[in-house]
Amino acid sequence: MNDLIKEKITIDIVSDVVCPWCYVGKRRLESALDELGNPTDVEITWHPFQLDPTIPEEGLDRKKYFIKKFGDEGRIQQMSEHLTQVGEQVGIDFHLDEIPNAINTFPLHKLLHVAGQEGFQPEAEEMLFRAYFTDGKDLRDTSVLVELFSKYGWDSEKVTQILADEAIAYAVRQEINHYQSIGVSGVPFFIVNNKYGISGAQPSEIFVKALATVRDEMIQAVQGDVCGPEGC
Repeated sequence: MNDLIKEKITIDIVSDVVCPWCYVGKRRLESALDELGNPTDVEITWHPFQLDPTIPEEGLDRKKYFIKKFGDEGRIQQMSEHLTQVGEQVGIDFHLDEIPNAINTFPLHKLLHVAGQEGFQPEAEEMLFRAYFTDGKDLRDTSVLVELFSKYGWDSEKVTQILADEAIAYAVRQEINHYQSIGVSGVPFFIVNNKYGISGAQPSEIFVKALATVRDEMIQAVQGDVCGPEGC
């Protein structure tokens, strides 16, 4: 990025933990940032979204839920095979058949909210994506969540307190409501510098183009009109 740019380029990502395309979109964005030399003046913030807030706290049988939502098993198999192929292209080892349950993700967003406050939200997002889509972890189980977050120094008491905290729940609901109110109806959704919206897990070159456009706009805004040796 050009040294003239002093402000951060912000990328807000609206996502749900059980959205496979959110995981793919994350990897494609990372590929774009890698292509741009991993600029240090890009700031990424994740925001919550629930694909299905009606799922009960105890969860639902995954196979029955998917059939009800997507139709027959043949269609589900086609979707699974396509996602697996796309995952291989971006370095994700999808094991969709090993997902134990369809889950309500609201408790996970509460954990991610606090992870954001403590500075490891992107790492926590990756951890939960991998746990759900690759390792087949039961993310309804508090003991599983304690095990996952222990690497960040969280113990059972802290995880339990976060899950029970109504103030955190309120903050998460407010965020979800905000992004729905501005028109986000599907995820992933990326907002660059509060100006450009990118819907879906677009190819990495789309992210490169968007970031380059924003960078050029910021440079132009910084430069403005000048006088030189030849005059003004």
